[in-house]
Amino acid sequence: MAPPFAAAAVSSSSSPLFSPSSSRPLIRRQLPLSSISVRPRRCPPVASAAAAESAGKLLLEVHGLTASVKDTGQQILKGVDLTIREGEVHAIMGKNGSGKSTLTKVLVGHPHYEVTGGTILFKGENLIDMEPEERSLAGLFMSFQAPIEIPGVSNYDFLLMALNARREKDGLPALGPLEFYSVVSQKVEALKMEPKILDRNVNEGFSGGERKRNEILQLSVRLLKPSDTLIWLLHHLYATIFKYLILLYHL
Repeated sequence: MAPPFAAAAVSSSSSPLFSPSSSRPLIRRQLPLSSISVRPRRCPPVASAAAAESAGKLLLEVHGLTASVKDTGQQILKGVDLTIREGEVHAIMGKNGSGKSTLTKVLVGHPHYEVTGGTILFKGENLIDMEPEERSLAGLFMSFQAPIEIPGVSNYDFLLMALNARREKDGLPALGPLEFYSVVSQKVEALKMEPKILDRNVNEGFSGGERKRNEILQLSVRLLKPSDTLIWLLHHLYATIFKYLILLYHL
């Protein structure tokens, strides 16, 4: 069995990093993507009323999605249905070549794939019409199995540019370097990272654990206000990544 693809719906709060959600169902289906229809489990009776309310917010709707490789025309996705609500974790499992990675790439707008049918709505907007950078600014964040290094670009500058890109989209003024430090330093502390990591080049010389924590830091910086919600796409759900997924929900 190949490693699963996972998607987590993440929201902001008064916490320095992320908000916990008491409704986090984990969906596992060992079916080909051509027949998959993922639905959340019902919340247990002990769940609070507030959690039930937050679990009802619809984020991503995929209906009848078909997609093929642009150069060859080979069809990979054959009618995928997927619904993700706020506070949920979904794991899509299948053998190699079943389309898990293709689904991830289609969602973020990879140019090597072409959507040939179906719909993708994210927060009620048509995702298919958006460029990859527009999808990112709308709230899709893809995590990589092996995050790449970016020599010559400090973590601090990279995070500041990412934050200001989202602020510009929302009509907010850009933050200066000094203003941004008070924001990012709280998140670095919450993740138990060394402050000097901000001065290092993005992922250059980072250990595997540092790279994963750095991705969570990048994700958290993009949450501008308590009402913000993102979807985090994890390409591979290994034990170490799952540990950081749990960290994300409980900090």
